[in-house]
Formats: sequence, C-alpha cells, structure tokens
Amino acid sequence: MAQWHNWSGRLQHKPQQLTHVYSENQAAALALASSKAGQSLRAVGGGHSHQDLVGNNDVIVDTLGLSGVISHDQAANTAWVWGGSRIFSLGNALHQVGLALPNQGDIDQQSISGATATGTHGTGAKLQNLSSRVVGARLALADGSLIDCSAVENSELWQASRLHLGAFGIITRLQLALNPSFCLVEKTWQTPLSTLLQELDSYIADNRHCEFFWYPRTDTAQVKVINATTEPAQYPLKGEGQRHGWSYEVLPNHRPHKHTEMEYSVPAESGISCMTEIQKLLADKFTDVKWPVEYRTLAQDDVWLSTAYQRPTVTISVHQGIDEPDEAYYRACEEIFLAHGGKPHWGKVNYLNGQQMADLHPRWSDWWRVRDSIDPTGTFLNPYMHSIRP
Repeated sequence: MAQWHNWSGRLQHKPQQLTHVYSENQAAALALASSKAGQSLRAVGGGHSHQDLVGNNDVIVDTLGLSGVISHDQAANTAWVWGGSRIFSLGNALHQVGLALPNQGDIDQQSISGATATGTHGTGAKLQNLSSRVVGARLALADGSLIDCSAVENSELWQASRLHLGAFGIITRLQLALNPSFCLVEKTWQTPLSTLLQELDSYIADNRHCEFFWYPRTDTAQVKVINATTEPAQYPLKGEGQRHGWSYEVLPNHRPHKHTEMEYSVPAESGISCMTEIQKLLADKFTDVKWPVEYRTLAQDDVWLSTAYQRPTVTISVHQGIDEPDEAYYRACEEIFLAHGGKPHWGKVNYLNGQQMADLHPRWSDWWRVRDSIDPTGTFLNPYMHSIRP
C-alpha cells in the first residue's frame, strides 16, 4: 500500500491508490472512476498544508505532472497555467513573457492550485491573496467531464471554487490576473517590539510589503519591508534582507526547518491588540516555545471563503517544531484569535467545527450549495471536509 505524507511529515496516510496525472483527460477519467467506485479522491500538489485536507483511505492524486504556462495575454496581463505548477517554477516562466504574480507568500514550494485552494497569501495592506487572482479555471468533475468557469461562464462555480479546498474536482488549469514583470528591493532591520508596535501603522502604510517576526521572551522584532523599484536587478543576489531583483526572486525565502503552524486572520484594527495578547501568553504560560510569531497584512477581497472576505486583515502566525508538542499552545492561541474575530487559514492548524466555520464565513452555505451541485455523492470530500460540512 502506498504511503503519502505532507511536507512536515506530521500528516501521513496510506491510501489504496497514490497516483499521478499528466493530462486533463487522465484527470477526468480518474475522477469518473473514483466516483463510480464510491471512493474519495483528493488532489495534492506541494503538500504544504498543515491541515489534513488531502488525507483519505481511498485515492490521492499528485497533480505536479500538470505544470507550466499554457498561454498568456500580455495586453490583458493574464495567463493560463497548469494547476499543478509549483509557484517557484512559474516565476521565471511568467517573467519570460513579461508577467508576474502581483504577490506571493514567503514559501514558494506549493502548487498554484493548492495555494489557491487555501487562500495562501503574502504580505501587503493593498495586496490580496492568490485565490483572488483566479479569473478562470478548468475542473475535472466526478462525472468525467471537464468544465470551464469564469466571471461570465458558470460564474457561481468560479466564485465558489476560487478558494476550493480540493472539494469541487481536480483543478487542471487556472487563468490568473497578473502584473507586468517588476523589480523589488528589500530592507530588514531589528528594533524593539514595543517601539515597532507604536510605529507599525506608518510602516504598513508607507511600504508595499511589511512584515515582522518576533521571538518569544525577547523585545526584538525582525522587520522586513519590500518596495517596487525601477532600478534593474542586481546580481548576484545577496542574502535575505539585502536583495534587489525581480519579484519572484525577492519575495520567497528558503525555509528548511520542519514545523507545524497555526495562522489566523483578524480585522486590521485588531492586529496590534491581538499580537500583544499572544506576546503575553508566551511570556506567562508557554515559556518553552522558541519559534517566532509572524505578523503580516492582507487586503480585503470578495472570495467567499477567504479569511479577508470584505475586510482589511492582519494575519498572525504561530509555529512549533514537528517534534515538539503544539496542541495546548495552539488551542490557547486560538482562543485569543477567536476573541478578536479571527478566521483560520485553511491550510494551517485549527480546531473548529462546521458550525464555527459557518459563523465565521457569511457565504458558507452558498459555497457548499455550489459544491454539492457538481459533486452530489461527495467524491471530492475526505474525513476532514465531512467533519466541517453543514
């Protein structure tokens, strides 16, 4: 029996079938066969989710064989890309045709369909998550068909599946709204956290990207700002904090240390107070935690299950090593996040049930209605998705 595990190794499963797809027809045939057999089918890209979105006992399909840029429209700043494309592989490929993702996360190892499945994002008060960049998609459905959707074709399916949680079908290709290629220059420094929190609003307002890491039981924050520049890229690129290059060269960082992670999005106006409570929690109760807390910003959007749906957002992430206990710490953080109106990142640890999710997401029932209309037998659900369905 095949064995699958996620990036951290914390999540492990032995499905009856672990397979790969290399074409849309193959994806559609696999979806139909799984449906006829009454099997659960979940797609996986880079395996970077800390939530058990992939795991099931039936079929797991690796989509990384569907990779690369299919076509582009430079005048419209859009491109069709294969759903299994790793984000790191899209940077230079899009750049060769003069295009770039408007923003991306600190880690670029995810597949683009996996990143949009969970609302993955970078930082920037005026920059939205990756799901908001999806302007078209093609899905292989449980009935063996391939269906296209956009704002003008199957529009409800497009709206719901921009952040899809792997629950609609196999996402074979995506059309993305992009920017012309652009360069960025990065700057980092250390400053006392107490000082930073007093000045943070101005840093966020004055920079395209702004984030910081704070290490528990210190008063030191590692601040990073990144801004667009018309100056050409400078090579060789230096280490993090000194880079001046194309966007896809500057935004990601190498993160080899295996960990688990919880992230919540809170209303922007609650960011500093929420961060202060997390700081106190670590100082008073979880004095053995060494991993940093990360603070980023995210623009509001209209994606139904986005954590930034209709509200400017601050995201706060807490981490723990994979060999260290995390549940008590994460549950205590989750209480603070929820008290501030937080919504959990879909690809990271949370302990919420379906009713709690419904209370947080105004379009929850609409999302499930559209999902169930194209997969009424639940082929694309797994135990986790069943645990939160209405």
